[in-house]
Amino acid sequence: MSKFMPSSSVIFRFLAEPTDVNFGGKVHGGVVMKWIDQAGYACAAGWSGHYCVTVSVAGVKFQRPILVGQIVEVEAKIAHTGKTSMQIFIQVRCGDPKTGNLVETNHCVISFIAMDETGYPVAVPVYTAQSDEDKKIENYAIKMKEIAIETETLLHKSEP
Repeated sequence: MSKFMPSSSVIFRFLAEPTDVNFGGKVHGGVVMKWIDQAGYACAAGWSGHYCVTVSVAGVKFQRPILVGQIVEVEAKIAHTGKTSMQIFIQVRCGDPKTGNLVETNHCVISFIAMDETGYPVAVPVYTAQSDEDKKIENYAIKMKEIAIETETLLHKSEP
């Protein structure tokens, strides 16, 4: 029996199928969001060793469509950790499976909270960015987290 060894990143690769696309032949944005959530969960659960719940998704912008038959790669990697939270940087890429050339379709930061068996938040291992690129992504994730908090605060301030 092989054992899955958790790491700070996860990559999903698969083909975009006819059931994933809309009438225009392009993958639905909601399907892409599902893939983002699944890859993010696998990364967060693997890092924390716990069941995790999605808290927010920040900075999603669809830059180009994904077409049926293209290979899709969804890469999720730990960008920043709090006490019980993890910000996961997600990059979605697609391309022709015959050439292997992939282009980014979108990226975002998705936040998760690790939970115990009774549904309470639990501490997660600390992530420390090593490379300059990882530090850049961590700073981006921290800013996206701050923006998400500010946005939620705005909503509650504007309530009658």
